[in-house]
Amino acid sequence: MPLTRRHFLGSAAAAAALPLFGEQAFARELAPIFASEAQEVPYRFRRREVDFETAEPVGTIVVDTEKRYLYHVLGQGRAMRYGVGVGDDGKTWAGRAVIRRKTEWPVWRPTPEHIARWPKLEQYRVDGMPGGRDNPMGARALYLYQGKVDTLYRIHGTNKPKGVGRKVTSGCLRMLNVDIVHLYERVEIGTEVLVT
Repeated sequence: MPLTRRHFLGSAAAAAALPLFGEQAFARELAPIFASEAQEVPYRFRRREVDFETAEPVGTIVVDTEKRYLYHVLGQGRAMRYGVGVGDDGKTWAGRAVIRRKTEWPVWRPTPEHIARWPKLEQYRVDGMPGGRDNPMGARALYLYQGKVDTLYRIHGTNKPKGVGRKVTSGCLRMLNVDIVHLYERVEIGTEVLVT
């Protein structure tokens, strides 16, 4: 049977809906991670390598909350740039921190502020919401500390991709799941983070 335009387009659409990972790696995930979720954010917030001049050493994460970009410094004037959702007005945080913990499919514990706004979250007050498709922290989390003190701010995935590139969080930095997995695999405990 000849390959028609319809067959080609159908195959391309099916491929775009496939999970990001191959079957072996995908088996360890609690929920699907689709590369196609990047299409839900404006093009400028999609991951790409860019020119980036900085005095920060290779490996450092630099976050520009105003522009809503996170840069992973590669050196030689280059960085991998990711779009991020940042804190809503009055909820942004800035400063230096260090990644002291990394978690796959993290448990989310709503704050008293979250519970006051959405009383149904009361059920997660003590043990938290287990990782998975409905968890707002997404597929991975990087925990930011200043010294030995947890800042309570995280760089994490999301179950709402359309929030990337917007002011929508309570202060954490929200990334597409496909991007937080990409970053998570490239940073180590002890990575320096500068949020401006």
